[in-house]
Amino acid sequence: MDTNEMRAKSAQELTDHIADLRREQFSLRMQKAQGQATQTHQFARVRREIARAATILGQKQMGQKQTHGAA
Repeated sequence: MDTNEMRAKSAQELTDHIADLRREQFSLRMQKAQGQATQTHQFARVRREIARAATILGQKQMGQKQTHGAA
């Protein structure tokens, strides 16, 4: 998913997306442990996408706190 697409999502949608990515990451780890991991490049992609989504979620939450604190 593109960064701009992530920024367009709500905080709840980002939280759900992170949960889906964590499940995918777990599945990839299980495949690796069983020796079935054929697409090893997916590990880095999922890890980076989790970090990207978490960063955007944090920015959204900080923006909400700053907006509420300024009022």
